[in-house]
Amino acid sequence: MSNLQVRIISAVVMAAVVLGLTWFGDLPFRLFCALISAAVFYEWSRMARPAPAAGLDLFPEALLAVFIIMLVAGLSASILLPFLLAMVIATGLIGVARKAGQWEAAGLAYAGLAGLTLAQLRGGDHVGLVAILFLFAVVWATDIFAYFVGRAVGGPKLAPSISPGKTQSGALGGTVGGVVAGLLLAIAAGATNLAELGAVALVLSIVSQVGDLFESWVKRRHGAKDSSQIIPGHGGVIDRKSSRLNSSHLVISYA
Repeated sequence: MSNLQVRIISAVVMAAVVLGLTWFGDLPFRLFCALISAAVFYEWSRMARPAPAAGLDLFPEALLAVFIIMLVAGLSASILLPFLLAMVIATGLIGVARKAGQWEAAGLAYAGLAGLTLAQLRGGDHVGLVAILFLFAVVWATDIFAYFVGRAVGGPKLAPSISPGKTQSGALGGTVGGVVAGLLLAIAAGATNLAELGAVALVLSIVSQVGDLFESWVKRRHGAKDSSQIIPGHGGVIDRKSSRLNSSHLVISYA
């Protein structure tokens, strides 16, 4: 079986699971968000730490575990955000005291926001369901069109020093595909402000690709090809969710 076939099968299975949990919302979706946060920090620390952690080095994991429990319990963003900020500050101060880097503090912020923004966007009502489906439509279409247009057309590289595989044609194709997918979802949902939503989809698509470049930079910074091998054909959770995280911030701000 080719790598492309593995990627497609994995993508279909992931999409089915994610859409099912998104449809149910509430506790099932919050559990999914908690799993994302845990997986992101595991992969981040796996890349950033020079050696496996033990003892007091697991302090960030303990803080994240408390945050995840609060997230699953459905506490509001007004409680979770200050707690996440306190977690990041505490981890950063410990890093300074130990004369270590700030990668663990950054990883906590990234992992915590990954789960929190998705959970807040989905909420428990129909508006939240449509908003997150709009996000998925734009970002997934951006990924798909960027991949296939880039392979078919090729041409100049987008950011060769960060991600040698990405092309300018792929970025343009991904942007067009993301906007079209977002507008189709909006039409299906009965939206009337299509010009406004088209602009939002355009920004979302661009932000999602910037998120991919950021994730590529982090991996290159730590000499890692993939954040992990959890997802066959795709690498790790960070490999698939960096663009989703950055885009979900934008959708929450717009909503």
